[in-house]
Amino acid sequence: MRSGTAVVTIAHGRHRHLHRQHASLASGLLPDLYVVVAMDDPVLEAWAPSADPAPVLVRGPADPRGLPLAASRNLGFRTAIELGADVVIGLDVDCMVGATTVVAYRDAVHDDPDVLWSGPTTYLPETERDCDPGDLAALDDPHPARPAPVPGTSWVGGEPDHFWSLSFASSARTWETVGGFSERYAGYGAEDTDFAHAWRQSGRSLGWLGDARTFHQHHPTQDPPVQHLDDILRNGAVFADRWGRWPMGGWLEEFRTRGLVEQAADGGWRRTRETVR
Repeated sequence: MRSGTAVVTIAHGRHRHLHRQHASLASGLLPDLYVVVAMDDPVLEAWAPSADPAPVLVRGPADPRGLPLAASRNLGFRTAIELGADVVIGLDVDCMVGATTVVAYRDAVHDDPDVLWSGPTTYLPETERDCDPGDLAALDDPHPARPAPVPGTSWVGGEPDHFWSLSFASSARTWETVGGFSERYAGYGAEDTDFAHAWRQSGRSLGWLGDARTFHQHHPTQDPPVQHLDDILRNGAVFADRWGRWPMGGWLEEFRTRGLVEQAADGGWRRTRETVR
């Protein structure tokens, strides 16, 4: 019989962020398992921290299309489940956890294992890159684009388009039933929205949990994420094939404004001639 709570993180680089995530896990209930999937990262494969939780390091699959985010999450979840976890928490490598995050996810999944649970995420400013994990509660300021129930509350009935893979939790059995992330996706974009739609299509609900708070560490980025343009176009087409519409509409419109993409006659999106490689 499965019994245990696992945290699963996938990583390519971002070692400092991962080490700080590891330190934050000591601020509350330690997970029974901490599975880290190293995506094309030999340095990470040799990581051996002296403090708990001791990571179970797994080499991620290779994919010529780009970083295999969906396949690596599936590998991490399968590994955790095979090692006995009945609750699996997915964390982005950039996220630190609050003191109540792990226990809140564990208890919520035990109480309602058919719900895909998410928690509010605060984006930390660069000035807090060295903050103490014990001080995270004072920095709480959840992202306004996602639901953010206050601590001590939760609700069920979330929209799949609001789901993101920064922080979420599932029962092992329901994860296996729904089938995990579609591995038709590779690289950045849409695989988490796809998974949330598949979850709801299975007749199950999405929920938000106020005590499962996470804190996203700062890193340089682009807005819109032009560096991921090809991934977004490829994955957007996969999503449209599966669900009948294109996701990430805001980014696509911004790309169009910059002259990077255009809409085809069939409603799809493609690079403009000026940006074709």
